[in-house]
This record gives sequence, structure tokens and C-alpha cells, in this order.
Amino acid sequence: MDIVTPPEVLASAAPLHERRPALDRLPVIIIGGGPVGLAAAAHLLERGLEPLVLEAGRQPGAAVRDWGHVPMVSPWTYNIDRAARALLERHGWTPPDGDAYPTGQELAEAYLDPLSRTPELAGRLRLGVRVTGVARVGNGKVRSAGREQQPFEVRVSARDGRESRLFACAVIDASGTWSSPSPAGGSGLPAIGERDAAAAGRLHYGMPDVLGAARERYAGKRVLVIGSGHSAAGTLIDLARLQEQAPGTRIVWALRTRGHLTRAYGGGAADQLAARGAVGTRLRQLVERGALEIAAPFTVDIIEPTGSTLLVTGESGQEQRSLQADAVIVAAGLKPDTRFLAELRTDLDPALDCPRALAPLIDPNLHSCGTVRPHGAHELAQPEPGLFLIGMKSYGRAPTFLLATGHEQARSVAAYLAGDEEAARRVELELPETGVCGSPAVVAEAAQDPACCLPTAAAAREAPGCCGPASPPRPSVPPAAKGCCG
Repeated sequence: MDIVTPPEVLASAAPLHERRPALDRLPVIIIGGGPVGLAAAAHLLERGLEPLVLEAGRQPGAAVRDWGHVPMVSPWTYNIDRAARALLERHGWTPPDGDAYPTGQELAEAYLDPLSRTPELAGRLRLGVRVTGVARVGNGKVRSAGREQQPFEVRVSARDGRESRLFACAVIDASGTWSSPSPAGGSGLPAIGERDAAAAGRLHYGMPDVLGAARERYAGKRVLVIGSGHSAAGTLIDLARLQEQAPGTRIVWALRTRGHLTRAYGGGAADQLAARGAVGTRLRQLVERGALEIAAPFTVDIIEPTGSTLLVTGESGQEQRSLQADAVIVAAGLKPDTRFLAELRTDLDPALDCPRALAPLIDPNLHSCGTVRPHGAHELAQPEPGLFLIGMKSYGRAPTFLLATGHEQARSVAAYLAGDEEAARRVELELPETGVCGSPAVVAEAAQDPACCLPTAAAAREAPGCCGPASPPRPSVPPAAKGCCG
């Protein structure tokens, strides 16, 4: 059931001719009404600040519902934000069993929906509005004089195409990366023919519901899965179940290198999140019993329709190879859409498209194991005072995000905007280790990579934080951001 945004909230967008309110009377605008965006709103309210959440979907957590059939690898304990829980419990909410593992749909229905309906948040949530641009009022990207004294102008487009603008004292971008999947092309660009209409209908991105709504698309077909992360692993496991029900189903798994197999298996029984470890263990079993055909190394260059199938051609070592499939699932990762931030001053890592200070903690080129250390406002702040990227958006192209990390980010940023420097710097989160460092096979494979920080299994077991020294010194947040809304 869609949640109806109150009319008085819908009407509060300022007409273009209207003068803006004073800076200290403006809300903090949160872009994205998913788990992290709503958590940020709860923390801001707890701090006495005024949030306004903008969500492009018809319901809160629209992206979460897109993968609603997927079981999460972390239990409810890690998926409920502390401030959000306190807000819900004030209205009689009973939390789910902390040890149970929700699907995306259950996360939305049992947690996000009741949270968005609380009196505190219902009037501060706008649904069906898409942010198309953010800037400083009266200041393009180039102009510096007096910049930090100007409010943010947030342009939004409603579903009927009407454009309006909102003003904010700070902007928290929690819009995620779900709507920007990486293409199948091995170079990061779409493969030749990937965007052609003739092929597009047989290409699907992310984690389609192969056992449910999309079953007929894959049952009894030859299915090619491209990618090596958790999305690919979960899809392969579901396809293997479908294969048991529809024996004509054939599964081909394309990876860029054979080494990605080991990383895809993860830490297994050593993973402190049992469900996350079980995904890798199950995947390894499927490979070992020959349920999957492995194509590695393989990087995609061309996708072209040939009758009722697709011909996927790419490089395999020094040779060219072609794979034929009835359907292709592209699970090659996600990337952030930063186009609507183009008129703001940002400092993003050139490889990961994440805040530059966060990159050393999450770069998969440097870290083949372990869990990202908790971090907050200081790593997430941008050169534009009052602008923060949090949640999946903050990780850019890195694949290691956990929802609990986003909750900690939200807490820290809210504290900083309220002027509480000590709380913003404090760490209030302990994440479960992946167990990858304890896997000799993973360490042995990673040791062949000159970028690996763990040359031996012994070093892996002994290294504090798994991958070396403590976090680098925290950068300073642009001073005008501190307490800017309080």
C-alpha cells in the first residue's frame, strides 16, 4: 500500500518567484528515503534539527523493494538503527526477532513502512519527487565569495513533470547506487550492442527474482551470469535451485579471472555473519559438483542477438571467445550517480567515486579481507560545507557496504550538524568480521597480487584490523558545516 504524503507537505515547495527563508530556519534535506535516509532523519530529530526526506519512489525504501525477494546476509540486529528503533518503540512498535534474517521486502514492510508512518516522520517525507540538481543559491560552482553563507537550492521534479525548488541549510545524499548498475562491458563501458533494443529485452541487471516473478524468463534456458560479487553469488544459487525444478536450465558463470572464484567464496564458516559465509560455502559446493559452467578469464566486448539467443563475445586470456545464452544477468556491481551534484564542490576518489578520505578504508585493490572500520562525518564531508554522502552512495563503486555502517554514518553526521564534535568523532559500532583473512586459500590467492597487504596466512591472523595499521588521521570538516543547522 502506498503511503500518502500529507498535502501540506507537498505544498511547501517554494515557487520559483518566492523569497527563500532565513538560513537558520531551513531544514536538512535528505535525498533518499531508504533505510539510511530515514535513519538520518531520526537522528536529526533526536538532535532537535529539522529533516526533510525526498524519495523518488512511491513508497519509502523503493530500491529495497526492488530486491525484496533477496534474504539479507545480516540479521535484524544489524539492520535496525538505534534512533529509528527508539522512535518506533515510542509508538508501540514491536521489533522483529533480532536473530532472524529478513528479506528486502520484510525489511521494508516490518521496519521502513511503520517508521515512515510515525507522526514525527510522516509529515517530513515526500514521495514521488526526484532530485534533479543541487546548488548554492545564487552561486555556481566557480564562485567562492560568501558561498558558505548561502542556503542549498534543491531542484525536484514530481511525477507529473512539475519542477520546484526547496531550500536547505545542509544536504545529506543517501540516494544509494541501486539505480546505476554497472554494464556488462569489461572496460566499464557498455559492451557493443548492450544498449540496442534487440538485446536489451534479454539483459537484466542486479538480482532478478529467478524463483518467483521472473521464473519463466529463466526456467529451462541457458543463462549467463556476469559478475563475481554477492549479487552474482546469490543469483547463481537461486538459478541452481531453479535447475533442480527445471532440469533443462543451464548456468554459465563468467568471471574476469579465475582468482575471483576464491574471493567470491569468502570466509565460509569463519565469517562472523553466518548467512554471509553460507553464501560462499554453497557457491563453492555448486562449482565443485559441476552445477555451473565456469568461463574465466572472460571479459565482455560485444553482445549481439542471433535469432532467439544472445551471442556474448569477449576476451579469454589471449584469445577471443563467444558464449551463447537465452538470457544474460549482469551482476557486475553498482556505481553512484553524481550528476545532480555537478554544481557543488565535491572531492571524490578517482577510482571508486567515493569520498576521498574514505577510499583507503574500502578500496578492494588494497583490501582483500577484513571489515571496513567505522567512520563518520569527517570521512564523508565534502569541500562544499554542509554536504555529506552517506549509505551506499558513500561507498561509490566499492562492494563491501553493510547497513549498520550506514546507520553509524547517519548518527555521526547528525551529531556534527548539531555541533557535537565529540559525538561525531566517537565510534559507536563494531562490525562483524568477514572471516576472509582466516581463509588460507584466499590469502594464498591474494598473495599473488602485489597490492595485497597480507603476504602470508600468519600475517593475516596477526594483523590488527586484518589489513594493517589504524585508520589514517581524520580529515577536517569544512568549518561552516559544523552546527550549521542548529
